[in-house]
Amino acid sequence: MSHTTAPDPASAARPTPPGRGDLPGLPGLPGRTAAEPGRTRLGRLSLTFTLGNSALIMLWISVGSFLIPMQVTAIKGHPDPDALKNAVAVGAALAAIGNPVFGQISDRTRSRFGRRAPWLAVCVLLGGAALAWQAQATSIAALAISWACVQFILNGFQAALASTMPDRVPPARYGTMSALVGLATPIAILAAAVVIGGIDGHKLGYDGVIGGFDGRFQGEKGYYLVIGVIVAATALFLFLTPDTSSKDMAVEPFALRKFLANFWVDPRKHPDFAIAFVSRFGVVAGYFVVSTYNLYILMEYVKVEPRNAAATMGFLMVVNAVAMVAAALVIGLVADKVGRVKPFVLASGILMALSLFIPQMSPSVDGMTVFNVVNGAAFGMYTAVDMALITKVLPRGEDAGKDLGIINIANAAPQVAAPFIASAIVGSWGYGALFPVCAGIALVGSVLVVGVRSVR
Repeated sequence: MSHTTAPDPASAARPTPPGRGDLPGLPGLPGRTAAEPGRTRLGRLSLTFTLGNSALIMLWISVGSFLIPMQVTAIKGHPDPDALKNAVAVGAALAAIGNPVFGQISDRTRSRFGRRAPWLAVCVLLGGAALAWQAQATSIAALAISWACVQFILNGFQAALASTMPDRVPPARYGTMSALVGLATPIAILAAAVVIGGIDGHKLGYDGVIGGFDGRFQGEKGYYLVIGVIVAATALFLFLTPDTSSKDMAVEPFALRKFLANFWVDPRKHPDFAIAFVSRFGVVAGYFVVSTYNLYILMEYVKVEPRNAAATMGFLMVVNAVAMVAAALVIGLVADKVGRVKPFVLASGILMALSLFIPQMSPSVDGMTVFNVVNGAAFGMYTAVDMALITKVLPRGEDAGKDLGIINIANAAPQVAAPFIASAIVGSWGYGALFPVCAGIALVGSVLVVGVRSVR
């Protein structure tokens, strides 16, 4: 969830570059601003956009945190960090490619359904088919290949969905819409925890597991469930909030050299975009190096019985999500009042770094509970301001899909590095060493945001 900052009085006299603030007009649509939805339609869009993001994030969490580690364990007969690394790394690499590629393709798409809708429909159908194939994987190689296809295709979906913000939301409403998008993460975490993992109810005063459905969705049926969720959410988005036609928008003739060259955003011309990219990379990497191995950390480091690991993980995810929502709502309001973003990014990184020392000092379920409270609050603080920051540093409004795709590499690329980093650390120094390394990475990422000059 991110919020719009108040305008900087010192910058009021400076011309607003394309991609920030109100655009004078889009190609082929003279006088039209970047987004002019009516109040009623924007209210409906806030619902469908939040649901779409929640469904996609639920898919990533359900498959990445639960289903793939469980598949790897079933295939190998025991928790195997190296096999898990091999299963997810190729997919994360293709995710980094798919986001900007599909983003730029959708920027150039002209149809009566708009620029993004055709790719949302195509990607969700192809992604669903790839997930159904992955559900049948019985080897690490098959798992890696199918997950690579899923990541590539559904990161195309993500690029098209994310472009809704600069395409259809007025800059004055970025804060409100970003706040709703930020809610998608805890909603998705809660859904995945309750349905896929189940929640250990003992710490909530309940004798048993809440949800989980006796492990019914901890395998092939779990894949079919997330397919159904994202297809349904996409259908609601497309039918309840259809985009306007892009047939009359001008488009430059396709030239492969220019198409490829357009992926490069010169950091000398757009330093704030570059800094925001590296900053997000650091914070996300600090999170993913640990979260990639969450289930194995519980079994191998905290020594939770394997049969209880999923429910314990579900409980911890709920704790994390509640802390995330609480912090995001509070920080979102505070950030709007003070009109600043960067102090909260910096504070979130410091708090996240501190939280990562808790499991090292207390390798227990109680220690992991406290860690998830503090870590969830830190990440909630970050999500409250991240999207507003990113949207304000996009270089060109007409390239929003491609530019958001590039910035989203900062989400995907850490997933490429995380399994290799985690596997190397665990192999050399054990699970306990993961936490101080991640603390350092997250702290560096958050400190870098101080260098963004166009956002307060």
